[in-house]
Amino acid sequence: MITQEKKNLWMYPLGTVGRDMVYTLFTNYILTFILFTRTLDSSHLAAITAIMIAARIFDALNDPIMGNIIERTRTRWGKFKPWLLVGILSTSLVVFAAFNNNLQGWPFVWFFGGIYCMYSITYTMNDIAYWGMVPALSSDGHSRNQLTSRATLFAGIGGTLAAILIPMLTTGPHAIGGNTATAYGMVALAICIISPLFASFTLFGVKENRSDMAIPPTKISIRMIIKTIVSNDQLLWISLVFLIQQVGNGIVLGGVGSTYIYFEFGYSGALYSLFTTIGMSATAFLMIFYPAISKKIPRKKLMAIMQMVSAVGYFFMLSAGLLMGPTMTKFIIITIGYMLANFGQYCFYLIMMISIINTVEYHEYTYGSRNEAIITSLRPFLTKLASALVVAITSVSYMVFGVTGFSNRISDMENQTARKLITEAEKLSSINTILQEVQKSQTKGLLIVFTVVPLVLMYLSYLIYKRKYRLDEGEYDRICAELAKRKAAK
Repeated sequence: MITQEKKNLWMYPLGTVGRDMVYTLFTNYILTFILFTRTLDSSHLAAITAIMIAARIFDALNDPIMGNIIERTRTRWGKFKPWLLVGILSTSLVVFAAFNNNLQGWPFVWFFGGIYCMYSITYTMNDIAYWGMVPALSSDGHSRNQLTSRATLFAGIGGTLAAILIPMLTTGPHAIGGNTATAYGMVALAICIISPLFASFTLFGVKENRSDMAIPPTKISIRMIIKTIVSNDQLLWISLVFLIQQVGNGIVLGGVGSTYIYFEFGYSGALYSLFTTIGMSATAFLMIFYPAISKKIPRKKLMAIMQMVSAVGYFFMLSAGLLMGPTMTKFIIITIGYMLANFGQYCFYLIMMISIINTVEYHEYTYGSRNEAIITSLRPFLTKLASALVVAITSVSYMVFGVTGFSNRISDMENQTARKLITEAEKLSSINTILQEVQKSQTKGLLIVFTVVPLVLMYLSYLIYKRKYRLDEGEYDRICAELAKRKAAK
């Protein structure tokens, strides 16, 4: 007979597959969608960048508030599942609208501002509720490692599937409907249907610990949220580490990577899909074996090893990019380099996830209260804050290296094809001519942005973690043992 604990190990992670497909579509491809389907002048791009940064900062600040709301929720379905359901349904509707409109110019910018703000609210409902469930599913260190690593495995499956299929189906000769605008609309429709279906695994298959539901919810003020975060020194340090690492990790997939591939090797979504598929493939090993690895190698030592692996990968990418011509050999070396770099970055991410969650018990040990929803809300808060910084880096890179001068002309070709003014073959021929005008200095500039910057930020995050984060495996086990003694003595 399958125990509920084993059932949770499958039903909980399955719920995030579609969720992360939506997240990947909107977070990693919305700027690329805009770049190659809308005609932008500098004021449009500046306004869109400002909207994305402001909305993500608002979204990040909203996370602890949402954590507070969830913490106070009392229903027959628990405190997490109602927000999981409402969040995933509303997010799907918002994301579908974002990719299915024909607006241009300032009308599009204002529409985009409203949509982006709505997405910030709806996705937060689901995301905080989903990850907030982890402490309620298990307090055992090994079980929590299993839950977290398996959830990130399935999240990786959803995100990787999206990263493979979206560029392949939306850009170049294999675009659905023959143009990028139509293709993104159809892909968004499919993903927004799939996402709620996967969420049902968690909604109907998972059973969390609801022992705290009998206790009247503690009144939590903004002051208490701030106090919970600020008073937990280990949470503050790991938050800083996570933010720095996530900024560096997000630059490649935030738009700079795809633009570089298109400018250097040709306007082919299939080629970029190959880049991301191979680049992310090695992370599957960590998704599966991280719990076993974490038993053998302490986290700080593992981070040191992964820092070196990533450094080798970034060196391959930078060397090939600067010294070789735009051949397939160069593409292969850059792709293998990205695979190594991403392998190390993803291991950092897993360690950060566990390290943030483990501060729940540290807070309980120090102050007598867990405040798990507030503490776990810091992870999505930091992810969104990091993504805002990635947007800023990406947009500044586009302006500095003159990307919109080429993307506007490509967008015009895509829109003419959508209106049946030119054929798909004529579109592709014109785009190839446009890309031949891109200068070497422009592509090399983009290359430096997504290799040197991530490596520097990764090393900085490692140094801070090594020196400031004290909740290693031994200390965490000691704290859990002490908490068990306190509960037994009551």
